[in-house]
Formats: sequence, C-alpha cells, structure tokens
Amino acid sequence: MFKLRVNIMNVPSKIICLIAAAALSTACNPILRTHGYVPTADKPQAVNPDTDTKTSVLARLGNPSVKTTFDEELEEDTWYYINSVRQRYAYLRPQLEDRTITAIEFNADGQVMKVAEYGLEDGVPVNYVDRKTPTRGRELSVLEQIFGTIGRLPTDRLGGGNQNTPGGSGGGGGGP
Repeated sequence: MFKLRVNIMNVPSKIICLIAAAALSTACNPILRTHGYVPTADKPQAVNPDTDTKTSVLARLGNPSVKTTFDEELEEDTWYYINSVRQRYAYLRPQLEDRTITAIEFNADGQVMKVAEYGLEDGVPVNYVDRKTPTRGRELSVLEQIFGTIGRLPTDRLGGGNQNTPGGSGGGGGGP
C-alpha cells in the first residue's frame, strides 16, 4: 500500500515563502501615469499643413494643452499638444519616461503652416534662481513670534461703549 507523508511543519513555511516572493515581485513593478494630452484615434502628428485649418485641427484633436498667442497683432499662432508618461516605483520619486510635444503653427488666416514634434531628448534643463525677494518690516525671532502677543490688548474693544448695534451689518438699531 502507498502511504503519503506530509510534513505539516514544512507546509506553512512554503506558503509564507510563496506569499513573500509574490509580494516582493509586485513591489518591483512600476506604476505608469500619463499626463497631459491623451491622443485619440487621430494623432497630432497626422495634421496636414496643406489641407488643415484651426477649425479642422480643433475638431479632430480637441483643445491644445498650450496656446502661444500673447498679442493680438502677431501674425503666427502656435498650439502645443503635450503628453508625458511618468514611471514610479513604490516609494521612490517618479521619473519621466517619455514626453511628446507636438507644435502646430498657424498663419494669420488660420491655415496650418508647420507641424513639429519634440521628444524627451529635445528638452533643455532649466536652472532656477534661488534668490529671495526681501520683505519690508522687522524680522522676528522665534521667541518673539511665539510670545509677541502676550500682554497686548485688542484695540478695537478699548473704545468704551458697546459698538455692536442690533440689526445686522451696520444698520441702525431699534432705538429712537
């Protein structure tokens, strides 16, 4: 006769190891998030400079992420469709994985003049200036900020009589 022997002490440890391995493997999977313009069936790169106008681009692609019209007198107008994908691992800072910027340039009549596409490799890092604008007035220490109001009386209540009048906001009360 065939007897099946199962070591009961080994079974829980194997299950715990399998669960731990599954948890660790899922922690290493990145979470991808898409930001900005999400293209539909018509991609911004498919815009044809010969036939498309502002109206047709707006109908096919929808509103752009950014428009560059700062002055009404400019003869050119550019619309930007911006799409970026960020990748995040568990608790780490998200990293930019992909960015696509499609610039569609229009002339004064609304006809598409040029379509340009820029990727992540076309980006230029910007150095921020960390100067601070000084504020006027006296700088208070931490202790002055904490204990500065002790002993001060509110000046609006020192006038003597009761300045609150019945009847709501500033209206005369019910007196003769």
